[in-house]
Amino acid sequence: MSDSPRDDGQADPRVSNDSSAPNGPEKKKSRRPANTAFRQQRLKAWQPILTPKTVLPLFFAIGIIFAPIGGLLLYANSQVSEIRLDYTNCIADANSTFGSMPDKNVEVSFKNGSVADVQAQWRKETGVTVNLTSTVSVSTDVCHLRFSIPADMNPPVLFYYHLTNFYQNHRRYVDSFDAQQLNGEARSLSDIDNSKCTPLKSNDQKPIFPCGLIANSMFNDTFSSPVLLNPPGADGATPRVYSMSNDTNIAWASDKDLYSPTKYNYTQVVPPPNWHVRYPDGYTKDDGPPNLKTWEAFQVWMRTAALPDFSKLYQRNDNDSMQKGTYEITINDYFKVKEFGGTKSVLITTRTVMGGRNPFLGIAYIVVGGVCILLGGVFTATHLIKPRKLGDHTYLSWNNAPTAKSNSAGGNATAVASGRDARPGEA
Repeated sequence: MSDSPRDDGQADPRVSNDSSAPNGPEKKKSRRPANTAFRQQRLKAWQPILTPKTVLPLFFAIGIIFAPIGGLLLYANSQVSEIRLDYTNCIADANSTFGSMPDKNVEVSFKNGSVADVQAQWRKETGVTVNLTSTVSVSTDVCHLRFSIPADMNPPVLFYYHLTNFYQNHRRYVDSFDAQQLNGEARSLSDIDNSKCTPLKSNDQKPIFPCGLIANSMFNDTFSSPVLLNPPGADGATPRVYSMSNDTNIAWASDKDLYSPTKYNYTQVVPPPNWHVRYPDGYTKDDGPPNLKTWEAFQVWMRTAALPDFSKLYQRNDNDSMQKGTYEITINDYFKVKEFGGTKSVLITTRTVMGGRNPFLGIAYIVVGGVCILLGGVFTATHLIKPRKLGDHTYLSWNNAPTAKSNSAGGNATAVASGRDARPGEA
């Protein structure tokens, strides 16, 4: 039988068509990194050698830079005018006529002014009928605060309410809202009941709008604009309102983008349980669901605070100075804080280019600068009085050739400068 290739057009079964057949010995796979400077960690590097000539000037430079910055920050902080009045116990402790507030309830920060200059007073009214809307009236307690400011407060003048011991940073509380509902979507009852708005649920087989613990616990005390009782000029006997806006420019622009007018109608949803005073009959045709897009006070409250003591902006005046004189504020007292052991205050303040009143940053800069200058002086004196001889940094190199030194007794050689042991046969 001939071994010549077949000529009948059919493939010879002895010839393999497998293109993957090896042409030579198979190479073994290796996990060894490539022999490059980067993969083998042979890139050039620079490491500073800290000597007195480089370290001591650095201490003094930091001190000279930080201390003046801290002084400027403290100066900017001193330009902030601020007054805080704690009215937590107004209804319990105040009388029906104006009387002095306890000094512990008053905090003042003016360049030329003290607690005594403020002359803070309060009085209460109980069982006052307040018209919330044209169809809803409630009986509530009213607190009146009267105080004097010893100097003009330049705009912008910001009016905050301040709460203590209120933990908006609780994990379950922070997550208790439905972002899609706030953005205008008409979420169904099952969607709301299965969302992060739990454990708050409706008993009317309708979704709550707006749902969640944050909306349900919204701060609801109301404040009037301050009224100047003794304005300067010929009309000094006629009180003048220092008008402050509480519906525009109090929420962050980024927060406003999270809200849209709702697609619910008043028959499809119910208000949160804690809103029953404002909506005793639920949402009605004349008083339907609120427009969250334009309700900036709600947007401010929904931005939860990181600490249990916080202030939230209620109203402001960006154009007019708050003139020196005696002012009065009327507060409708709805929000109960004694249940959780907290307090509530009004805070009227100005700001500078560095923001509101907070001396911490200026003090921190001054302390760091002072410590650096002090340490620089101590180290300089130590170096001049008892200097330390510097070592030879070349001995720190790991790749120097090992040097051998035999002892007098003819012992074994040892490597003294390489940082590694000598191998047999190298000595």
